[in-house]
Amino acid sequence: MVKIGSLTPRSRGVNLVAKIVEKPEPRVVSSQYDQSEHRLTEALIADETGAITLVLWDDNIDLVNEGDSIKVVNGFIKLFRGKMQLNLGKFGKIEPSEEPVTEVNTENNLSQKETYGSEDRPRGGGFRSRGFQGRRRFR
Repeated sequence: MVKIGSLTPRSRGVNLVAKIVEKPEPRVVSSQYDQSEHRLTEALIADETGAITLVLWDDNIDLVNEGDSIKVVNGFIKLFRGKMQLNLGKFGKIEPSEEPVTEVNTENNLSQKETYGSEDRPRGGGFRSRGFQGRRRFR
């Protein structure tokens, strides 16, 4: 288990316990892949070390309410517009926590920090050209 205050833009396999501080009404967005509609909300979660935005999609939205203590299993940090967000992806999950979170620190909100520089961004991922082998020397 990690604390929110120790998360970085490279954090993967995030397991933590936090409290849902805010859960806005979901909005409907279209998938960029198949144009199907999905519900999305960005809940604010916190523990005693800090706060971060937790991105919730579709059925996961209905699993939590403001004030709930939750356990995030196998989440990951993603930079969105230069700010950190906690995501579940297809391998992460959210469940009720058996241990209640009583103290929260919303002053240290990692999702409101200034834009992270390129040295803090995770490596890899971006655009890669298929079949490119680099420069070749012909003899």
